Amino acid sequence: MNKNTKIKNGPRYINPYLGGILLGLLLLATFFIAGRGLSASGAVKLSIVTIVDKIAPSHAMANGYYSKFIPADGSSPLFNWLIFAAIGTFFGGMLSGAIFGRLKKFRIEHAPTVSSRTRIIAAIIGGILFGIGSQFGRGCSSGAALSGTASFSFGGLIVMLLMFGIGYAFAYFFRKLWI
Repeated sequence: MNKNTKIKNGPRYINPYLGGILLGLLLLATFFIAGRGLSASGAVKLSIVTIVDKIAPSHAMANGYYSKFIPADGSSPLFNWLIFAAIGTFFGGMLSGAIFGRLKKFRIEHAPTVSSRTRIIAAIIGGILFGIGSQFGRGCSSGAALSGTASFSFGGLIVMLLMFGIGYAFAYFFRKLWI
């Protein structure tokens, strides 16, 4: 099979330049409509606050961190645009995968020399470290890098440079887990 046939039969993706422009317009719209940029960790944080509030409401209200995210009117912290954005991202990605033939049976991608179990453990550890890092950095990569640089924040630029730089450095050592 030649290279052209392989590309035509492979999964299709949006043009990256068009995707970047659309992402920039979405980011502009969130600043204009919501007064702040995109953030994925905010949805996770609000979900955790809701769980803690349902299990131990007195603890949640007494905790300075949790209590500032619990609305005074008694409504759910989940009734927030960040939650709906996260749900829309999940289903939008699924819809895109279905339309362009990338939605397939669940599989665990890993190198031939690595077991599925090792790959899952590495992914869980990486996810936990990323979650902890997002709280130390006061936001996830989309909040810090995308929204930070879009608002001309020097801290956002530093976060983005360090995130990609450290990611490339660590990828050299951990690449055997997926290639």
